[in-house]
Amino acid sequence: MIFQPVGHTDDSKMVLALIAFICIETIMECSPCGGLYFFEFVSCSAFVITGVLLLVFILNLHTKVPQINWSLTDLVNTGVSTFFFFLASIMLAALNHRTGAEVTAVVFGFLVTTVYAFNTFLAVKKWRQSDQRPSTVQTSEYTRARTESRGEVEPRIEIQPLEA
Repeated sequence: MIFQPVGHTDDSKMVLALIAFICIETIMECSPCGGLYFFEFVSCSAFVITGVLLLVFILNLHTKVPQINWSLTDLVNTGVSTFFFFLASIMLAALNHRTGAEVTAVVFGFLVTTVYAFNTFLAVKKWRQSDQRPSTVQTSEYTRARTESRGEVEPRIEIQPLEA
């Protein structure tokens, strides 16, 4: 199975996560800094992990490692990122001092949450489509590819017509 990333939403996630991270980095002072640090961690982590996965798909490296279920990997990444961006945005909205950078970071945090949530929806659809393939076909393809790569080709019995 060749997996294609969901589309332009991957680029949007990256840009919005980067903008949210930059907004957080411009904040010079904070009194309760927990929400700020958590938001910073979430935005940086999501940017890096999504960027690595995007590179894997762009460079077609996912075809070199067929043992990984890439549609499930994308689903887990988008689902976890959605949850943590939502949580971090709520925390930052509740604990900020209403400075321009904090408000902007909260706005972009909720925008990124929305984009990740939409991508999670699309990833669930793609995962369900890939999960509907019969497992016997997947197993036989894996077994055949594995034995052929080792040179352990099973002998095939050919039926010869009987001559009368």
